Amino acid sequence: MKQCTAVALLPPPDHVLALSAPGHRPEAGNVLCELGEDHENHEGDADHATMLWDEGGRPGSAVWARWNTERTELVPLPWCPALDPRNDACGLFAGHPSGHSWEVTDPTDEAITRVLAAQHPHLFPERREGGGA
Repeated sequence: MKQCTAVALLPPPDHVLALSAPGHRPEAGNVLCELGEDHENHEGDADHATMLWDEGGRPGSAVWARWNTERTELVPLPWCPALDPRNDACGLFAGHPSGHSWEVTDPTDEAITRVLAAQHPHLFPERREGGGA
């Protein structure tokens, strides 16, 4: 499944503003939703989410930005416990909607890979005719 393309502009948190040097106010930044594209509810709204930082892998140590059309919040969430067949962990939070991180394809990454594979086919044998993808 493709990755959701929702974007939010987050202002710096108040504690970051309080610690910033006078005259050097941190700027707002864009964040992209990391969930699969079909995570909206029946009204077409949903909580989008992106992980901002992880404070060491403890349960609930990952801080996520979650937003919808009415609000944005920063919340600590535990990691999803699911493992793929290679025993790699899901990179999303526990109880996330849509697919696990290994099922979500970044459309930008896929577009870049397509261009590179066309320009340098010897680097992408799996994309050659009869070779899969």
